[in-house]
Amino acid sequence: MLLQELLIVFLYGLSISFVILILIPVVVLFVECVAALLPNKNSNNYEEIAHPQVCILIPAHNEASNIAMTLSSLNSQLTSQDRVIVVADNCTDDTVKIAHEYGVTVIERNDILRRGKGYGLDFGLQYISTNPPEVVIFIDADCIVHPGTVEKLAKTAVFNNQPVQSTNLLKPPQPITARHAVSTLAFLVKNLVRQRGMQRLKLPASLTGTGMAVPWCLVNKVSFASSNIVEDKQLGLDFALVGYKPIFCEEALVTGYFPQQQKAGDTQKTRWVHGHLEILRSQFPQIIRMGLSQRRIDLIAIALDLTVLPISLLIMLWFVCAVFANVISVALGIIWLPAITIIEGVFLLIAILSTWMKFGRADLPVQMLLSIPFYMLWNIGIYCSFIVKPQKVWVRTGRDT
Repeated sequence: MLLQELLIVFLYGLSISFVILILIPVVVLFVECVAALLPNKNSNNYEEIAHPQVCILIPAHNEASNIAMTLSSLNSQLTSQDRVIVVADNCTDDTVKIAHEYGVTVIERNDILRRGKGYGLDFGLQYISTNPPEVVIFIDADCIVHPGTVEKLAKTAVFNNQPVQSTNLLKPPQPITARHAVSTLAFLVKNLVRQRGMQRLKLPASLTGTGMAVPWCLVNKVSFASSNIVEDKQLGLDFALVGYKPIFCEEALVTGYFPQQQKAGDTQKTRWVHGHLEILRSQFPQIIRMGLSQRRIDLIAIALDLTVLPISLLIMLWFVCAVFANVISVALGIIWLPAITIIEGVFLLIAILSTWMKFGRADLPVQMLLSIPFYMLWNIGIYCSFIVKPQKVWVRTGRDT
């Protein structure tokens, strides 16, 4: 009899914990998505600021198939005082030759032991330190920098003396598949909607790897040399911890494309998901503790933002939580547990639908959204592999020709 009572208490406590743990990221996601619908009251006019001296740093590892596209998109945005530095990082293709054809400076790095984008960035920063610019802008070698982006990023960085992140989106290949449609929506939520929501709430943005601008005076505040598989997210956290929270510049836009090959897509998704989960596991306690002890709302907001898991994983965990809560409710007669999971489900639905209606309806057909359950099943292996064998080594995503 005692064992049965202990089992009931254990299941009751477990179900409450599960429901609360899911409630936190769901509420954070809901607040960020709803805030993104609010009008922008944080806009500033930087027209009177002179164009800062800019150095654009482009790390490139075997990017012969894409770097011409990136350099072409930059040409019309540069002034006579601006520089472009391509870091040819362990390249074995024609990246160096193609970059030279565009008249930019190319420096080569060959170090097979220290692999990772962070090391390439650090190598480039050391090179330009002898003649530093006012602002460094980091651009990946496989994306398009839309008109006006360089100037907007540079002026925003100088005016605020903070790191700046542009809108960074990935477009689906054509013809669009259901898998790419859902991936595009998830990326839209992460890199535009949630960033915009945090900006509306005057909270820190996340750095997303490309389209980042940093005033030169802040470069030495953090370490860039890293093999972290999500070095961009770590960089944003490091800047925030030392008091320079990144800000979001929605008007600046950098776009790329999802890889067409499923294997390349899996590699990319695995790196993003495992990197996020590892940072959440290892750094959430430290960040929330610092935020509470120092009474810093920005750090608390960053910690809570970290709890928002990839959308498909969050939906799966919510579904498991709802089923478990209903089973416990029937067994123990607890009505309020399933009621909370219903509220969580409504919050998730509102967040996803409002995002699609406001930002994605023109490009993503509604019938594609019906494939979300299949997309979730496609990602199960990636999520489970974090428990069995988490990815810890930086792996470059394969490129389409």
